[in-house]
Amino acid sequence: MNPASGAGHELFAAAVAHTAPESTQQAVGYPSLFLLIVIGALVPVVPTGALVSSAAVVAFHQTAPFSLLLVFGVSAFAAFLGDVALYWLGQRGMRSRNGSKWLAAIRDRAPEERLAQAQDKLADHGVMVLVLSRLVPAGRIPVMLACLMARMPLRQFARGDVPACLAWALTYQLIGILGGSLFSEPWEGVVAAVGLTLLISAAPAVWRRLRGGRSDGQHA
Repeated sequence: MNPASGAGHELFAAAVAHTAPESTQQAVGYPSLFLLIVIGALVPVVPTGALVSSAAVVAFHQTAPFSLLLVFGVSAFAAFLGDVALYWLGQRGMRSRNGSKWLAAIRDRAPEERLAQAQDKLADHGVMVLVLSRLVPAGRIPVMLACLMARMPLRQFARGDVPACLAWALTYQLIGILGGSLFSEPWEGVVAAVGLTLLISAAPAVWRRLRGGRSDGQHA
């Protein structure tokens, strides 16, 4: 799923949520949010940050108590389960003589330069680097691969991943709350939140391209 299609799906979900009763929103929305975030953690092409922000916008406009707290809890728990599952699958690949498709997928999404940076940060800061990796767009997979290559036990990875997932869920929920507070209609807040999260996700790649272009120009 590309960012554009992800945003389109979120707009559709927001339109449904705007017209459906709150009980229906909760019965369908929370399980869907949980499942999509788990899938997004396993297959890092789903814009899970946008999902959290969009859910937070809808929850912000609901009258049911603890809606925002439920979005936060579901998002953090789903991200944690997805991370742990992917790490476990990566460990199996590391132990296998022929590797695995999951380990290959992790390696494909971890460029050598990013992997080297992740390994340096892991050596300097230990598992706390997981917190930063969850907040930096495209930072999670290189750090996870660095942990796998360092033979970090699953239990140690899980302990470091708990605060990482909590910080990640809180950050994107705050983006959603900001979008919800600026607009009276939930769909308008969803558009703003999705746009902001996609902009944040694209910023590092744009910066690397600009920096690469400057370096090429200087060496020309």
